Amino acid sequence: MGKRFFGEIGPVKYEGPKSDNPFAFRHYDPERVVLGKTMAEQLRPAVCYWHNFGWLGSDMFGSSTFDRPWNNDDMEGARRKADAAFEMFSILGFPFFTFHDKDVVPEGESLAEFGRNLADITDLFAEKMLATGAKLLWGTANLFSHPRFMAGAATNPDPDVFAFAAAQVKNAMDATHKLHGANYVLWGGREGYETLLNTDLKRELDQLGRFLSMVVDYKHKIGFKGVLLVEPKPQEPTKHQYDFDVATVSGFLQRFGLEKEVKLNLEVGHAVLAHHAFEHEVALASALGLLGSLDANRNDYQSGWDTDQFPNNAAELVPALYFVLKQGGVAPGGFNFDSKVRRQSIDPADLILGHIGGIDACAGALLAAAAMIEDGKFDAMREARYAGWNAPAAQAMLQPGATLESIAKRVMDEKIDPKPRSGQQEFYENVVNRYT
Repeated sequence: MGKRFFGEIGPVKYEGPKSDNPFAFRHYDPERVVLGKTMAEQLRPAVCYWHNFGWLGSDMFGSSTFDRPWNNDDMEGARRKADAAFEMFSILGFPFFTFHDKDVVPEGESLAEFGRNLADITDLFAEKMLATGAKLLWGTANLFSHPRFMAGAATNPDPDVFAFAAAQVKNAMDATHKLHGANYVLWGGREGYETLLNTDLKRELDQLGRFLSMVVDYKHKIGFKGVLLVEPKPQEPTKHQYDFDVATVSGFLQRFGLEKEVKLNLEVGHAVLAHHAFEHEVALASALGLLGSLDANRNDYQSGWDTDQFPNNAAELVPALYFVLKQGGVAPGGFNFDSKVRRQSIDPADLILGHIGGIDACAGALLAAAAMIEDGKFDAMREARYAGWNAPAAQAMLQPGATLESIAKRVMDEKIDPKPRSGQQEFYENVVNRYT
């Protein structure tokens, strides 16, 4: 396909903050070293297949607005779509891409045909990956679009749907393994309920736990070296989804003994729907040892749904990048741009421009977060707030054998009478803003 879809655009290069070229990076310099790694290594950015090449601009009130020279109805259309996708990967120079099985090939008339189509397209992907240098950050299976999944996949009341979903995930994992994917993602798009009146919560959660356990077993059986990731989301399209947020998924993994086998893929928009700040989800996942990968996007705060807009506010991303860097990064995860252009952005160039703005915002946040860490003052402030816990008596309260009685006796004997101390929230906010 050459450059038939994007014309003469690209390749996009770093030109610095003063550049007026709309098709240049102003802050994302892939080779710039930040805390011992290049920006490309720290961010590991990926282009997603579904929003860019699978979505045609329709919404619940309007039909498609994009003119795309491919379709997903036959394999010829899938090949044309792959041509455009890898052309875009090369233009942007992002090291990774991501896909759902249904994004890249038609399902056909049966699961067997679906599997053959997926095997064929992965052969083509392997050739294009070798030619362009693009790598697979993660693959996944679409277990939510087809009507068979309207009541869930693993949690469906129909065991045949559970079985079909298991077979579909097997095929998607095989494809991901074949392409040397760094991770495999499970997102329970419809694993939840619309009403509790027709829902057996315990049964459905047990089914979901068994399903995920089988995925873990299959990973080890085929020798897949990537990380298994679960993506939390609280709602939409269902009223309530079982993978509500980091805390909920953490408890679920511990219940089924999977906390050492699975990590989390966190998305900005999903955090917002759960009424959390993105940095809350990142910080909590990191504290629990579950932070695996990130989806970079944003929601419109005036809308009550997942709008999947490109991130464009570096300052909002700084706290999240701080916690990412404090744990040493997210590799083998990365920053997947699960973002889509608006329905009115109908030019192919808009796809490129959205990614340029998004990665520039992430790069700006990365630099600010790195400056906070290198400077050391912010970390020192946080450490000073908890300095009292370094005392032997304080540490003893957290050790096995400490009791309420022994602590109460020490309070009485030492006449402990703590006085309130300021949390200095405004000062912390001011300090962070100095770096942004």
